[in-house]
Amino acid sequence: MNEEIYQNYKLAGKIAADAREYGKKLIKPNVALLDIAEKVETKITEQGAGIAFPVNLSINEIAAHFSPRHDDTLVFHEGDVVKLDVGAHIDGYIADTSSTVEVKTHNYEKMITASKEALESAINLIKADVDLTVVGETIEDKINSFGFKSIDNLTGHGLRKYVLHSGVSVPNVGGGFSRVKPKVDDVLAIEPFATNGSGHVISGQGSNIYLYNEGIGTRLIRDQKTRIMLIKMKKRFNGLPFAQRWCAKSIPNCDRVLQRLSLLQPLKHYPQLIDSGKGIVTQAEHTVIVGEDGCEVTT
Repeated sequence: MNEEIYQNYKLAGKIAADAREYGKKLIKPNVALLDIAEKVETKITEQGAGIAFPVNLSINEIAAHFSPRHDDTLVFHEGDVVKLDVGAHIDGYIADTSSTVEVKTHNYEKMITASKEALESAINLIKADVDLTVVGETIEDKINSFGFKSIDNLTGHGLRKYVLHSGVSVPNVGGGFSRVKPKVDDVLAIEPFATNGSGHVISGQGSNIYLYNEGIGTRLIRDQKTRIMLIKMKKRFNGLPFAQRWCAKSIPNCDRVLQRLSLLQPLKHYPQLIDSGKGIVTQAEHTVIVGEDGCEVTT
């Protein structure tokens, strides 16, 4: 990794971490989700970074993938368990990080600690050529030791320039087999999830988060205005996920356009990911750069 790319990853990590900590302090009863999302995203851009994906505010049994709409009226309630997931990038080099906030109560501190300690245990193992199945086993064992389950079908992931999920997957449970091993200078987002539910997520309603998904569906669009809009989305977001609310002011009939493009599949509409047993979920996440004998946390 050359020095410029390394410094971009480092700066993106610092900005994402600052935005994460800033957002955690804002999450309180009766505060609007939309207000938090917009303030955290503004914090990222004011520091000179791009937004790698819409701020996620996933509550209780929703493990991941929820961002408020432009007209959202949802507020946080006392006792909510909120996963704040933040991404920043410098010239496409991404930092992805998350933390869990329990709103005012202290009923799930043990579960929050379980995901944090699982993350720390995984980071201590990450280095070039590590067997990722061992990392998954370590995460699962740590979360189990607290009396909770690790979510079996959510993983950490590789990061590349303008690509949020690429190459390497970092499992959160043992029992599998991974042929892929991280190499020196690989960048990984490691993200354990702990739950008192089933330990398996299913797809729920739409998350209000979209991704340009080039394929056969693009060629099925006959309407010239829609094609032009799609091209603008591709250029504007550089292949990174984007929010419904980012389009609402600039695209007439935004919801109809996004729905149609999702059905034709030039856009992917991410579903909410929900514990199938409706259990509470906590999450912790850092981005790391893999080295020969360990890794460096950027966030």
